This record gives sequence, structure tokens and C-alpha cells, in this order.
Amino acid sequence: MTYYKDAENLTGYALKTALFNIIKDHSSRSYNALWDFYEEYEIDSYYENDGSILDMYSENPNGTDSYNYEKVTNQCGNYRGEGSCYNREHSFPKSWFGGKRAPMNSDVHHIVASDGYVNGKRGNLPYGDVGAATWTSSNGSKVGSAASNLGFSGTVFEPIDEFKGDLARGYFYMATRYQNVIGSWETNSSNSNAVLDGSSDVVFEPWALKLLMKWHRQDPVSKKETDRNAGAQKHQGNRNPFIDHPEYVDVIWGN
Repeated sequence: MTYYKDAENLTGYALKTALFNIIKDHSSRSYNALWDFYEEYEIDSYYENDGSILDMYSENPNGTDSYNYEKVTNQCGNYRGEGSCYNREHSFPKSWFGGKRAPMNSDVHHIVASDGYVNGKRGNLPYGDVGAATWTSSNGSKVGSAASNLGFSGTVFEPIDEFKGDLARGYFYMATRYQNVIGSWETNSSNSNAVLDGSSDVVFEPWALKLLMKWHRQDPVSKKETDRNAGAQKHQGNRNPFIDHPEYVDVIWGN
């Protein structure tokens, strides 16, 4: 597509910078506008195909969901456990970029509909492979100590395999869309310090980059993602390049 014309034939961080120039300056929408986006584009047309809200932290891709959310009607709200309501999950936690700062705080490419209770359990934990779980959601998402081979020894949140690539590509988007400022986010919290390396090119600590690339490769782009990407362009005027061109991940970070 002509959208990526200015990135043609580039490699490495030159490609990343070209993509930054293509996707920057999107039309920042309000935080409340996320509800409108979810109402239209965060809908289960892929698993149960029942028109309910598609929540990566509760969706059971191989069977019946433990609970379903009706769009708009079941927005949070208060919650006491799973199945109470859905809210807006910053998969890239807002504390990592300094709080309710525009345009990051309303960027749909990393903010997904999520069960409120599971969102609270995740908090601002890094994503990672869990070794020993201390808590498990109804669909198998986990909180627990990092697996021994992760290269990180803290507590992490692990989504189910079905959505690991989706979330990884959201992180590569963040590293690219905000490359002019992300180098200063490392010290905003202990968990951002664990994941970010303080640079504007590599962006991620070695363990985190290795994990994100693994998740990206093991969970290829789905129709759900391509549909959502098109919706995001209508909503705020830019796309996630790593959904349209998954190969860009290796071309930029592969070496």
C-alpha cells in the first residue's frame, strides 16, 4: 500500500525512523472516545461471533467464554471479581509514559478492552512468561514469578498464546510511534525501568526484546488484528506498521 511508500528499501533503524515519520502526528482523540472505538471495532466476530466485546484477558479461543460483555451496557463501573465489567487496558501501562499524557493515553493501538478485574491484577507489570503462577484468570492469563529462562527475575503477567503476538506488535508500535520521546520513559517506574533501555532505537532491554520477538513470531497476525488496524486508522488516522508488515520487526530488530 502507498501508505508505506517512504519506507521502501530501508532497513534497521532507518526503517524505524521512516515509519515514525509516517505514523506520527495522528489525530489524538479523547480518552472517552475509546468507548466509541470499542463499540465498533473491539467486537467478537472471530470466536463465538456473538457481537460481544472481545477481551484478550477473558476470551477462550477454543470453547465457551466464562462470561461475555455487551458493548456499552457493561462498561466499568465497579468490579469485585471477573465478569463484572470491561474497561480500558493500557497494554503499555500509562505509568510507564508518565501518566495521563496525550496522545499516548488514548492511543487505540495499545489500549484494549479488558475485564476490569483482570486489568487490575495485571496493573503495570511487564509482560513475560510465568514460571510459578500466583493467580490465573478464567481464560488462563497468569500473574506470577518470571520463568527461569526469561532473563528477568521479577513478577510478570502472561496472556494466553492466542494474543501474545497482538500485544507484542502493540509494543513495537509504541517503540516506533513514540521514538522521539520513549528514551526518557525508562525511569518513570520500576517496571518501565525493567523493560525499557533508555534508548530511542532499540528501546527494549535485551530480555524484553527477545520475548517480544518470540511472541511476535509464534503468534502471526490474525484477521482480528487487520480489521482492528483498519478501524484504528479510521478512528485516529494512523496504522500499526507491524500488523501490515510483520517482517519489519526482523528487518529493524533482527540483528
